[in-house]
Formats: sequence, C-alpha cells, structure tokens
Amino acid sequence: MVAVFLFLLAAPWTPLFNGTTPDGWLEVTGRPFPARSWTIEDGSLRALVVDGGYQDIRTRETFREFEFEFEWKIEPGGNSGVKYFIERVDEWKPKAGEGNHARGRGAEYQLVDDERNADALSGPTKVTAALYGKLAPTKHPVHHAGEWNSSRIVVSGGKAQHWLNGELVLEYPHEAQDSFLVLQNHHSATWFRNLRLRRLP
Repeated sequence: MVAVFLFLLAAPWTPLFNGTTPDGWLEVTGRPFPARSWTIEDGSLRALVVDGGYQDIRTRETFREFEFEFEWKIEPGGNSGVKYFIERVDEWKPKAGEGNHARGRGAEYQLVDDERNADALSGPTKVTAALYGKLAPTKHPVHHAGEWNSSRIVVSGGKAQHWLNGELVLEYPHEAQDSFLVLQNHHSATWFRNLRLRRLP
C-alpha cells in the first residue's frame, strides 16, 4: 500500500536527453558539453575514444529521491558507468595529448563488458550493475557487449536500488542527498539513450 501511495505521488517522467542535442548536459566540472569526447549518434549520447583528455558529463540539475531509467550498450572490452551521490570532481592532465581528464567520484552503477574486460573479470563487485568496488549484484541478466541493456537506479526511503533488464539486482541502505547524475567516459565507446527520470516524494 505504501509503495502504491508513493507511486501516485511521484512526479511525471521527464526526459533527460532529447535524442538530438546535448541540452541539459554539461562537462562534469560544469563547463559546456565536451563535444571533443562525446557526440550524439543515432539518437544516443556516445562516449568517444580520443587521444588526450576525456571527460564525464553530468546533468544540469541535481536530484534527491528519484527513479532514473536509461538504455545503454558498450563496445567489446569496454568499461563505463553511471554515477550518483557525487562527492567530488577530479581533473588532471593526461600523460599525452591535449585537454584534461575530468571525472565525477561517487556511487557508481557499473557498465562493462563482463566477458572481456579485465576489471570485470577481477571480481563480482566490478561486473555490470554492481555498486562498483563495493557490492555485487545478486543476479546477472546482462546482454552481450554491443547489445542494448535497460537499467534503472531508484533512490527512495533510505535505500538505493540497481535494476538490470527488468530485474532488481542490488539494494543497499543510503540516505538520499542532492546530487547530479553523471555518465562516465572511461575511454570506451558507450552509448546511452532513452534517459528519463521522475522525482519521488
């Protein structure tokens, strides 16, 4: 009954990406959208593999309690993530090439090629849908690299949930906090589409 009541009080779904422009997204430092390391391709936000610095991107707005849905796919061997509960932003020079690296640090919903990526193969807390480096998913209904997956992050009622392809795979206690949502560029081609969010009471 409580869940139904909260569902009725939830705000309407809001698209976070219109499929054609980067409106609503910034470099994670707050600078304009970094067109050098991200592009729009076939209705998706795509992280590019470039020489020199590459940057995460973030939403313009912050969110506290929410349900965030998105679809994604990744290149073979790739590694990426979606971050929330952002604690800080780091910026540093690459070993070669132009520009800076810029990365948000916080809770991370891991996105990765579980079959080929060395990080994913190193342990269960680094596979797709894990809370990166901390908690492993209880189920693993992930599609192969190059195929689309559907994911959801829910923050409400003192807990956070990770969903993958329609299944709840991870839940942990955490008090909500105002935060941007961050899409990671981890030097792997990664595509994001159908990003939408609704605020929860």
